[in-house]
Amino acid sequence: MNTVRCFVAIAIAAVASPTVRAQEFAKPGPEHDILKKMVGNWDLTMKFAGNENKGKVTYKMVLDGLWLESSLESEIFGTKFYGKGLDSYDSKKKKYVSTWFDSMTASPMVMEGTYDKATKTLTLTGEGPGMDGKPTKHKSISVMPDDDTINFSMYMGDMKEPAFTIVYKRTK
Repeated sequence: MNTVRCFVAIAIAAVASPTVRAQEFAKPGPEHDILKKMVGNWDLTMKFAGNENKGKVTYKMVLDGLWLESSLESEIFGTKFYGKGLDSYDSKKKKYVSTWFDSMTASPMVMEGTYDKATKTLTLTGEGPGMDGKPTKHKSISVMPDDDTINFSMYMGDMKEPAFTIVYKRTK
């Protein structure tokens, strides 16, 4: 009987081991270096519906350097506005991935896309709440001409012009 138990234990270990080894944990790669460049404190100017608002955002790498966390504070139409984001690079999809949550809606925006090294542009597409609260297509374009500036544009639905823009400047 002990021989049978031993054989079963060995068989289970032999079958389970390759599966366990195949499940390696994700590690930050060179694509995460693009996200790391954003770490720090930034002032922002948002242009939205003919208004211009100021605010601040803080970026930091979290979860063993796999995710860039953003915390944004601003005002929209005289009301405090808060937002949180998580961005990473999914090596299986070979795409950047992003989630965004804010104080205007209880629905997240989920996007994915690519980074063009030549133009220093991160382009993401996905879906999130529209102005009417219903799910709509979104496209964001972040151009990073230098280490201290990000020019962000958000397109919603089939808009040819951005719904809003944000210029981020790193605080010194």
